[in-house]
Order: sequence, then structure tokens, then C-alpha cells
Amino acid sequence: MEPKRKILITGSNGLLGQKLCKALAQRPDITLIATSKGENRMRKLDQKMYQALDITSKKELEEVFVKYMPDVVIHTAALTNVDACESNKEECVALNVDAVRSIVEVMEKHVPAAHLIHLSTDFIFDGLKGPYKEEDAPNPLSYYAWSKLESEKIVEASKLKWAIVRTIIVYGLVDNMSRSNLVLWAKDALTKGQKINVVDDQFRAPTLSEDLAAGCIAIADKGATGVYHLSGPDTLSVLDLVYQVADFWKLDKSLVNPIKSDTLNQAAKRPARTGFIIDKARKELGYTPHTFIEGLKVVDKELKEALAIS
Repeated sequence: MEPKRKILITGSNGLLGQKLCKALAQRPDITLIATSKGENRMRKLDQKMYQALDITSKKELEEVFVKYMPDVVIHTAALTNVDACESNKEECVALNVDAVRSIVEVMEKHVPAAHLIHLSTDFIFDGLKGPYKEEDAPNPLSYYAWSKLESEKIVEASKLKWAIVRTIIVYGLVDNMSRSNLVLWAKDALTKGQKINVVDDQFRAPTLSEDLAAGCIAIADKGATGVYHLSGPDTLSVLDLVYQVADFWKLDKSLVNPIKSDTLNQAAKRPARTGFIIDKARKELGYTPHTFIEGLKVVDKELKEALAIS
């Protein structure tokens, strides 16, 4: 019998982290090491699989990697609040750049044969010519985007076996969420009868968290390397996305107020149109993402299950 592969997840409390853990915990051929800052927030995760880890501490990284000697590391932890990165540049660099450098250095030293799968974003592009393929030239517009591009460069320059996964607006439901996502925010606000302002001049391909997790796991299983674009198949305006959320749950669309991006006075500039060409992932990974409406059905089922538990 082949020894089990050890897969370590950073950011296991996050949306993607929890979906990865849920999928991998059920696999008999995998030993899962779930790591996040503070306590485990997943209800059904065996505590034996969880290890608290602050990725900004190289000492802690070293201790954890030496203890578990992972074969694969899926690095999902990051500061993803785009405006917070603008106002708190030091924290942004510590989490999104320096921590990645530390992970690479610790892996090169202790588990040089391990496979690093690093999560990145559509925001590394300037949004002038989306949808984007993997080879397109990045041009970050915000500090967050710059930090994620820097982290990509660190991974690419490493001696490790690596893959970079770029994704777009990830949505879904997990336990004890620290941050909402666009779909749940819109549904929640409209359910409460709140008026919401939604931009009509930004275009994205929303990504179901289960699909993103499946794509990352396919990369781990196939030992795939290089850059992969993993997103949903539908590129919509953010306004249309919210309208579809309203239609799906039969909510009042008249509460949605279409606005232009420049009226928001957001700290960080966003790319106008991204979206991904996902042909490479479909062909090499067998990646088959849900359409946006199919994804909403998955979320609806999960919301009903969560209600039944509570």
C-alpha cells in the first residue's frame, strides 16, 4: 500500500480553506493538515487534523513544516480585503508577500520535493482587455493587486515544484464565516429589505468555492505545475450578478440601485473587466465549473442544510 500523501492547507478557516478541508478529510489516501490563525472554525473537522499557525511567524512555519513534513501545500491564507490593503500596507506586505517568501524558504529547506499550490487573483490585471488567459501581462492597479503579483514572482522564482491558481470573486457558504461574499451579502441585504448600491461597470466571473477547491485538488492529484486560471464560466456585470441573485431567491430587484465605480470613493482602484479564459484548466485538469445559476442552487441547498442543523 502506498503511504498517504500529506496535504497542508493554510487559511483553513476561510471559504476556500474549508471547502478544501471538507473534500480532503474524506479521502483515505490523504492525511490532511488544516492550519489557520487561532481556533479551528469548522464544525465537522477532526481536531487531530487542525494545527494553529500564524503564517507571518517564520518560527511557527518552521516548527509546523518540520513536524508534519507535507508533500503538498495549498496556500490560501492572505489579506484579501482590497481597501484594507490600501490603508494598511504593512499588514498587507506581511501577509501577502513576506509570509509567502517565508513559506518558500521553509519548504526549500525542509521539504524541497513538496508541491506548492499558491492562490492568486484576477486583480493582478488592469481590466482593459478581459477575459484573460494565463500568459497575459499583469498590470496591478491597487496595493492588494501589487502584493499578490509580488507573491507570484516569489513562487515562480523558487526551486520548488509550484503551481499558481488565479481566481475571481469566490462565493459559497462555510461554518462561522469571518467575511461574507458578494452572493451572500446581496441575498442577506435584499432579504432584509435593505437598499443596496451595486456597480454596473465592473465585470467578473463569479467562482463557486466548491469548484475552486476541486480545481486545486486536481492540481495536487496530477502534480500539475505552472499558472492556472480557475473561475466560473460566466462573466457578468456585478449588477447583473446581483440581479440574478435577486431573481433566484425571488427578492425585490427594485431595492438595487445601479451606480458607477467612480462614485464609490473606494480606497483601491478595481479593474473594470476581468473574467478568465479557462480552456487550459478544462483541458489539463478536467476542470468543469458550475454555471452561476447552478452555483446558486448549490448555495441554496447548503443554506437549507445549515438552517436544519441550527
